[in-house]
Amino acid sequence: MNTFTLIFLSALALTTGLRVWLAMRQIRHVRQHRDSVPAAFTDRISLEQHRKAADYTVAKSRFSLLQITLEVLLVLGFTLAGGVDWLARFWSGHADRMIVANVALIASVIVLSGLAELPLEIYRKFRLEQRFGFNTMTMRQFLTDMIMQLVLGAVLGLPLLFAVLWIIASAGVYWWLYAWLLWVGFNLLILAIYPNFIAPLFNKFEPLPDGELKQRISQLLQKCGFAAQGLFVMDGSKRSRHGNAYFTGFGKSKRIVLFDTLLKHLQSSEIEAVLAHELGHFHHRHVMKRMVWIFGMSLAFLWVLNMLMTSPWFFAGLNVSQIGAGAGFVLFFLVLPIFTLPLQPLSSVYSRKHEFEADQYAAQHAEAGNLISALIKLYRDNAATLTPDSLYSLFYDSHPNAQQRVARLSSSVHNEAIIF
Repeated sequence: MNTFTLIFLSALALTTGLRVWLAMRQIRHVRQHRDSVPAAFTDRISLEQHRKAADYTVAKSRFSLLQITLEVLLVLGFTLAGGVDWLARFWSGHADRMIVANVALIASVIVLSGLAELPLEIYRKFRLEQRFGFNTMTMRQFLTDMIMQLVLGAVLGLPLLFAVLWIIASAGVYWWLYAWLLWVGFNLLILAIYPNFIAPLFNKFEPLPDGELKQRISQLLQKCGFAAQGLFVMDGSKRSRHGNAYFTGFGKSKRIVLFDTLLKHLQSSEIEAVLAHELGHFHHRHVMKRMVWIFGMSLAFLWVLNMLMTSPWFFAGLNVSQIGAGAGFVLFFLVLPIFTLPLQPLSSVYSRKHEFEADQYAAQHAEAGNLISALIKLYRDNAATLTPDSLYSLFYDSHPNAQQRVARLSSSVHNEAIIF
């Protein structure tokens, strides 16, 4: 057996075991604390609501075990079981040009993976989410979204894929640098056009009506020195009862979007505090820092891919006989999550740091008590557990847990009272 095959199988076994172990810890810990609401939340979250959040979290964690199993089967099926090798030989024999064969190979793997994952996605949406009262999407809407995503992916993704493969064939040893520049430009373009051209394909966006909320938000934006193209309400309720708010775009295309479900559950002062938190991300340049991080990692990954693309041991170790750009791309991105999983806690810690900084900014530009109230309502209405397992949270959670966030914000309220 090829040495890299042993390394690959060992890494797959270790990472899969780690993911399963963390999921089981989460299930066990949440169930153990199901019947006791943390003291800081007893006056705002009932035992029944706490139990619902626990059951929802356990159900999602159990579902993640199915996802892990499917992912392992797909990786093994495409690699050691010969899936990529068969597809590569098939398309090389049926396409007139190698670049067309490579594009067809990559597209085939994406489509087959999507089809394999479709039953789980249907179950998640129409059984799991439905069971806890969150799903509002019809099967017709689900299928419409899926078709639109496929079309949009083809319209945007296929030209990019052709361009990258052309660069590989034509740009020489530094193709990875030119491909990275193209990738960065493509992502910046998507960020620029998303608010006005892509998002409206899936949702309706209506200007926020005049009133107290709009006045509050306008005053907040002026106080923070933030210019946005507009304030919009999105019909998120046609797919889910989960609430959210977000900023999108950059430069002159920035806009603020509120889910209609958020407007139903939060008061104007609480929405103001939530948006102050989002403004904190912009103030601290978290979006820019995250983009720099992602672009830097993608450059490193493309450099590694450049090394592997001409390494026979890499292809042989994953049971692929034909060395080529298409097969190299597919194999690399199939195995990449296995070898980069240890980086996940670093990314999570970095993200949680940003969330604390945004909370602090919100406490300075809105009332911390309103943000606390909004967060508790969001945790309650979204059935987010108040008692996650510490190791699971450390590894995966991009946001601090509820008890940590509320404790810090409560200290801000206390400090303000002392100063007053």
